[in-house]
Amino acid sequence: MADTSSKPQALIVGAGTGLSAAFARRLAAAGYAVHLAARNTAKLEALAAETGARLHVLDGTDAGGTAALIDSLPGDLRVACYNPSARLRGPVAELDPEAVRKAVEVTAYGAFVLGQAAAKQMLTQQPADGRLGTILFTGASAGVKGFAQSAAFAMGKFAQRGLAQSMARELHPKGIHVAWVNIDGGIRNASRPERTEAEGNPDSMLDPDAIASEYMHLIGQHRSAWSDELVLRPWVERF
Repeated sequence: MADTSSKPQALIVGAGTGLSAAFARRLAAAGYAVHLAARNTAKLEALAAETGARLHVLDGTDAGGTAALIDSLPGDLRVACYNPSARLRGPVAELDPEAVRKAVEVTAYGAFVLGQAAAKQMLTQQPADGRLGTILFTGASAGVKGFAQSAAFAMGKFAQRGLAQSMARELHPKGIHVAWVNIDGGIRNASRPERTEAEGNPDSMLDPDAIASEYMHLIGQHRSAWSDELVLRPWVERF
C-alpha cells in the first residue's frame, strides 16, 4: 500500500456502491486518501482498487471502533461523511420496539459517533485552506417531514438533522464545516431502475455522481459563506 500520510484523509462511513462510490471517486481525483468503512467491505473491493481507497470493517454505531479508526489514519482527517440509515416501515401501533431502537441507533446515534470522533480529531489539527475539516451527514426528506408508517426513519433523520445543526453552531466558529444534506428523492442505482424518457421524466431520480459533485462543492465552500444544510431533489419532484 502506497504511503498516503502526506495526503488529506477522507473517511466515508457506511460506504456502498452508489453515492459513496461516486463520492469516493471524486475525493480520490481531488487528491484525498480515501477510507471506506462498512460492515461488509467485500462489495467495495473493486472500488478500492479503482480509487486506491483503504477498506475498514466497522459498525457505525461502535464508538470505540470509530475512534480507533480515526486515530489510526496516517494523516490529517479533512473530510468525514456519515451515510448509514435504517428504514423500518409499518403502522406505529405494530412496530417492534427493539427494531425501532436499533434503527434509530444506526441513523442517529451512529451519526453522533462519527461526528464526535471526527470533531475531536479535527480540533487537534492545523487549518488547511481556511478550515480544520468538513463533516457531512447524508440526510433525507424524512428529517423535515415525517411520513405515514415511517416513524422510525423520521425519528432517526430528525435527530440526525438536529445533531448537524447543533454541531454547525458549535464548530463553525472553530473552523470545522458541518452540513446536513437532504436527499429528497430516490437515488438511481442498478437495482432501482429509473422511469425512462418514454414516460416524459428523464433524470427523475438523483444521479449519484451529481450528488457527489454537490458534496465536493460543500467541501470547497469559502468559510465566509458556509452552508449548514443543502436540499437536493430531482427536477420532477413535487414540493
